[in-house]
Order: sequence, then structure tokens, then C-alpha cells
Amino acid sequence: MTKKYFNFKNQTIALAVISVIAVSCGGDDPIEEPVEDPIEDNSTKENQLMEIDGKVFSIPSPIQTAVLIKNAGTNYNKDILNEPSKVTNYSTSYKKAINLGIYGADLGYVTMYDQTQDAISYLTAVKAIGDDLGVSSAFDMELVERFEKNIGNKDSLLALVSDAYKASDNYLKNNQQNDVGGLILAGGWIESLYFATSAAEMTNNEDIIRRIGEQKTTLNNLIKLLTPYYSKPEITTLVDKLMELNEIYDKVQITYTFVAPTVDAETKTTTVNSTSEVTIDGELLKSISEKIMEIRVDIIS
Repeated sequence: MTKKYFNFKNQTIALAVISVIAVSCGGDDPIEEPVEDPIEDNSTKENQLMEIDGKVFSIPSPIQTAVLIKNAGTNYNKDILNEPSKVTNYSTSYKKAINLGIYGADLGYVTMYDQTQDAISYLTAVKAIGDDLGVSSAFDMELVERFEKNIGNKDSLLALVSDAYKASDNYLKNNQQNDVGGLILAGGWIESLYFATSAAEMTNNEDIIRRIGEQKTTLNNLIKLLTPYYSKPEITTLVDKLMELNEIYDKVQITYTFVAPTVDAETKTTTVNSTSEVTIDGELLKSISEKIMEIRVDIIS
């Protein structure tokens, strides 16, 4: 059987704090020092830096993946989203938290494609779960009203989504619910990877396939983030499935070439100049797609 291989090289430009560059570039362990002087990130292309229990994790934003998929020329596909009506099916804290992440990614996706009516439906679903989890302060009626008033202004809508999740993250950390925060993050990442694999199957776009391969490092970070809560049965099942996905990702080859970052002291920004080479074949891509679909089906059912 002939295998199709995808080999990519790219240069990443990011706004980041120097102390967390090791995480973004795939360091073995999360950094345990708190982030100092965080730099405001106005780009939808950057990673989310999440601090839990003093450790910083770099997870791609769901918006980042949605931007990539749209820029690849992929049409809006409502069928790949989790239906908002399912929100009433989720009764446990685990299901609510991880599907809040799922719906958050869906909200970013529909917003990116200017699907305003769908966006309102997903915002309503997000608010409903947020209320159940006790994070209604992040998803209150004021946010819904602001969202509705800004229909047609995509940048403003994306900023509102970002603000809501930051408020939610702060609430959860202040109330010692880091496991819930980790599950929200996991749900968003899983849904985004599902978007990417679905788009790759339809388009065979090299940028999307590269992004899928790059998630090898992110997956390691996600497993580390959830491992402290492994004793909880539903999280045990999720981590075990992510470990199975990790075994598949072990075959993805990523080679980093370090190039010293450049720092702009005036704007307090750091440009990461290191390059990465990602190699992934067609059979491996198919295996990743099948496993992430299996994980997602279990989450949204």
C-alpha cells in the first residue's frame, strides 16, 4: 500500500511571555512559576496560556483553528457542530464542564463564519451550562445583550466570547474548581481537533494537516493538566482515551529548530522565530481522525 506523507516546515510568530516559551515550544514539563506581566493578545491566532495549580499550559484557542479552517476555503458546515438542544441532556458536572468547552468552540466557529442566528443559539447553550456550573457571572444576560447588539461585527463578537471565558476561568480558579476549568479547556481542544480532522478529510489542505500534527505537544500538555484528577471515574475514562490518542500521535514526527526569539522592549512583545517540521502520513491522519471522533461521540452523547 502506498502511503502519502505530509512534511511541513513553518515559522511561528507569537506574542508570549519569555518564561512560557518552553511550554509553547513543547518543553517536557509545564512551568511551575506564575506568569508575570502577561502581554495582551489581540490576535485570534495565538495560544491560550492557562495557569492551574501554579503550572502554565499552552493550548491552541478554538478560534485559532476556526480561522485556519475558514482561510483554507472550507465552507460553513453546521453538521459538524454539537446541537444546542442537547444541552439539557448533560446532567453531571463532568458532562456540563466538558460540553461547555465543546459549545464554546462551536460558538467560535459559527461566529467566524458570520452565522449570527446560530451564534445566538450557541451562546444560549453556553449560558445555560454556565449557570448550572455556577459561572453565571461570566455568561450573564448583559453578555447576551452585548452579543446581540454587536451582530455583524465579528471582531467584537470574538472579543466578547474571549471575555466570557476569561471571566469563567477566573471564577473557577478562585473557587478551587480547577478540574472543571481543565475539562472546559479539554472540550474546546477536542472539538477544535474534530473540526480540523473533518476539514482535512474534505480538503486535504496542507496547513490544516500540519496543524493536526502540531497537536502532539498540546495533547501531552492536556494529559498533564487532567492527570491530577485521574481518580474521578469520568476523568479516568477521558484521560485513558487521550492516552490512546497519544499513542497514535507518538508516530507523528516533529523536529524543532531553535532560533533565538527577538524582543521588542518598547511593545513588550516577543517574536518566536523557531521553526518546526511536521511529518504525518495519510494512514496516521486517518487514525487520529477516527480516535478523536470516538472521544467526541462519547462526550456529546
